Amino acid sequence: MKVSEAIIGQAHGKDVVAYTLTNPNGISLTAMTYGASITELLMPDKNGKVDNVILAMDSLDDYVTHRPYYGATIGRIAGRITKGAFDLDGTTHQLVVNEGVNQLHGGPDGLDTHVWDAEVEASADEASIHFTTTDADGANGYPGTLSVKVSYTLTAENEWKVTYRATTDQPTLFNPTNHVYFNLSGDINQPILQHNLQLNSAAFAELGESNMPTGALLPTEGTPFDFRNEGKLAVAAEGSHPQTRKVAGFDHPFLLQHDEGKPDAILSDAESGRTVKMYTDQDSVVIYMHNAAIDKYTVAGNPVIQYAGITLETQALPDAINQEGFGDIVLRPDEVYTAETIYKFEVQQ
Repeated sequence: MKVSEAIIGQAHGKDVVAYTLTNPNGISLTAMTYGASITELLMPDKNGKVDNVILAMDSLDDYVTHRPYYGATIGRIAGRITKGAFDLDGTTHQLVVNEGVNQLHGGPDGLDTHVWDAEVEASADEASIHFTTTDADGANGYPGTLSVKVSYTLTAENEWKVTYRATTDQPTLFNPTNHVYFNLSGDINQPILQHNLQLNSAAFAELGESNMPTGALLPTEGTPFDFRNEGKLAVAAEGSHPQTRKVAGFDHPFLLQHDEGKPDAILSDAESGRTVKMYTDQDSVVIYMHNAAIDKYTVAGNPVIQYAGITLETQALPDAINQEGFGDIVLRPDEVYTAETIYKFEVQQ
């Protein structure tokens, strides 16, 4: 395994370092200390052509200025918190809101805006970047000083492993994710609508006002949300279901049914032959399809088209603290939060 590093600029008065891990099969992963963000994932297609298969900004300044969450570590809480408020142990906490009256992706100064510390280790079989940061008591309105470690490991078996570890000195909330966008064609000017998805999920969370979960889990059967058998993503953009029409595609949490040894999701592109198999220990995956075009910044020198990429954001169900039956995202001082998601890359001829 090969490892390299380079200083790519500064943010918040600190050097931002990008680390590149490369395995013997021609797959390489680059991630930077700003936001513990993955910025490049190179892999060959069925003809041996190597492309970046994730969305990435053209400069560090673009990440800082526009904050698109591309490839970033999201926290303390992924997704939205209703009215930016929650009750914990009899105390109501008002968070700093940054999307209307709600909080999105941890607030205005979430973990994706930190310049993380990093260490690298490597062996013949794998290489890892270990990112660490501390989120102060009161940051974005959350109680407790939170210590977080996120590790990215690239293996000789073409796996990208994302592992989380966190502790706190006061009861708080923690529900992180990685916000990587895949476009397996390797061409961000080609939409992902012809990608195929297989998803081990029989239920999805309904979205209501301001795209907040209503608390209802709806069956996928008979809807565009049913990917238990492989199907094309175009169904979300072209269908007439009120939930897909609401957001012009998917921006929905899917409840996962874990089958031991089987992928929780498989994303593939027949033209390039590239496939990503996802395995996670988390309850759900939020799938978002970059449902709107963006022209205020560029990716690979071009404005970003609608449906330029798709996220597979593994996490507990969003807004769980305010939705009965959505799971427990409270982290207490005597606990250690751990989670893992693995993306395995394959090429089909």
